Amino acid sequence: MTEQQIQQQIRLALGRGDVRLWRNNTGALRDEHGRLVRFGLGPGSADLIGLRTIEVGNARVAQFVALEVKGARGRATQEQLNFLALVESMGGVAALVRSVEEAELALRGPPGHSG
Repeated sequence: MTEQQIQQQIRLALGRGDVRLWRNNTGALRDEHGRLVRFGLGPGSADLIGLRTIEVGNARVAQFVALEVKGARGRATQEQLNFLALVESMGGVAALVRSVEEAELALRGPPGHSG
């Protein structure tokens, strides 16, 4: 199964209820004037980004979610690992996942858990 197929399965299976996930397309292209235009969150940002609702005291808050999706043999770049580490260090959910089941485990953990 390709990385894109795994991403789509994860989005469809888990992007509902208290979780919302979006595909984070990143890259660059030249506009009609030849200027380089970059898009996406930035270098190393995760394939799927989103929000997970958690309870903190009596409040419902949105926790940032970053899932880097890889196929069976795929490896994360150092920039991708740095992005996941940053998200986790700031209390978000961050994980490198290869299946819907691994993504479920990452999202099932307690707030701040990175799976």
